[in-house]
Amino acid sequence: MTGAGGGAGEAPAVRPDATAASSCGFGAFVARARAAGTLVVQPRMGMADPLRMRDGLRATRDADAVTVGTVTLDSYTRTGDLEAARRALAEGVGLNGYPIATHPVATTRAVLRGVTDARFPVQVRHGSAMPEHIVRALLAVGLDATEGGPVSYCLPYSRTPLREAVAAWQRSCELLASTRAYGAEPHLETFGGCLMGQLCPPSLLIAVSVLEALFFRQHGLTSVSLSYAQQADPRQDEEALTVLARLAGELLPDVDHHVVLYAYMGVFPRSPGGARLLLQDAARLAVRAGAARLIVKTTAEAHRIPTVGENVRALESAAAAAADERSRPAPAAVRRTQAADRLDRPDGPDGQDVADTGIEAEARALIGAVLELDADVGRALVRAFAAGYLDVPYCLHPDNAGRARTSLAPDGRLLWSSVGSMPIAGLGDDGPRPPILGSAGLISALSHVQRTYDDRAADPSAVAPSASGAAIPGAVPGAPGAPGTPRTPVPPPTTPTPRRELGLTT
Repeated sequence: MTGAGGGAGEAPAVRPDATAASSCGFGAFVARARAAGTLVVQPRMGMADPLRMRDGLRATRDADAVTVGTVTLDSYTRTGDLEAARRALAEGVGLNGYPIATHPVATTRAVLRGVTDARFPVQVRHGSAMPEHIVRALLAVGLDATEGGPVSYCLPYSRTPLREAVAAWQRSCELLASTRAYGAEPHLETFGGCLMGQLCPPSLLIAVSVLEALFFRQHGLTSVSLSYAQQADPRQDEEALTVLARLAGELLPDVDHHVVLYAYMGVFPRSPGGARLLLQDAARLAVRAGAARLIVKTTAEAHRIPTVGENVRALESAAAAAADERSRPAPAAVRRTQAADRLDRPDGPDGQDVADTGIEAEARALIGAVLELDADVGRALVRAFAAGYLDVPYCLHPDNAGRARTSLAPDGRLLWSSVGSMPIAGLGDDGPRPPILGSAGLISALSHVQRTYDDRAADPSAVAPSASGAAIPGAVPGAPGAPGTPRTPVPPPTTPTPRRELGLTT
């Protein structure tokens, strides 16, 4: 699949006929699915070859689940080395993602043509601290949903000075927001809830996720999602997701928003059974805590890049587990799926009490301390890291203070061993802080989830039955969203809107 014309960076950012109206946007699709009581599931997927990328999107769309598509970019594009990406394509060298800023615009429009629309939106995922060229490229091909953030895609993944990343993300947000003049509703997801993937206590993940969303809003975005990564203790995660939804509702009342949960970002189980159990637990957690979207992982995660088929099976497995969890009778109240339903309540979305271990107090203290530094959220973030008010454990970026340390309790809860200069001392659980991990303890903590789930998979008696009586990790036959059952429909937009102009198929 080829096309004439230069790279996407040479094309105008947007045209009035090249974007979808707001009712067809990424955020609107997730909102309709949530209103229908369905968890949206999404893969990580990116292939350099346009035909393979198109096939991957079509397979995602056609899975027995309510899905959105993903175009994950290659490392050269993420770092802005477009000349290296061009050479790799010319020489047939494999890339680890789709080079959206290198393939001709017509080529990528042909990839999307007839696949993405209001019923199947697509998000571009990248990992770039300096994403302007990526934003221009995705807008040029008719897409308007992406993710990242000035902190979450700078500190863990680059050596770019935080001040420069903040400036680049400001320009990128404003570029995305400019499409609203043409009737689009661009969507931006913060990656702040996934800092370092693991061993980062929930209060910091929540704070950075909320602060990045506030940054997005300040620079013109009115449709955002706030991320959180599954950790090692489901009770702690449920509390964290409840707090994240509550704070988002309070601080972003004028913004369309939802919460997205990531299946565990650390060392994944090596056995297929352990990997399935972990993914299914993530889906169940998403339902219990009211998350609207889940980013899945596959049984191949510990070994290699997954195939399209493995991604589809992960999507369907997660959807089946979510449907089964939703079918469980609520013990104290009718299950509520929208986070907004519980903003003024101390309990979780299913009416059960959610223990308060201090996550909310810590998150509020961190957010408040940052916002007091400057009315401009970007400048406040830079100053906060310089003062150590935000400090990411085990992050080696020069702009990170590096004084915070964490530990893993025997039950899997993440605890602060040292808070450095962060203004949260004494706000969490009472009792002495656990000791700072040495190298052996750190390695053991990093593999805790992998060992736990591989052991569970090896012991059939440890696998709890589902609500329907089927043992997990098997799919739930006949459950809504399960393989072999009709795909749960998402209501279409309430008003007809023109499709994106994706260009001629070549």
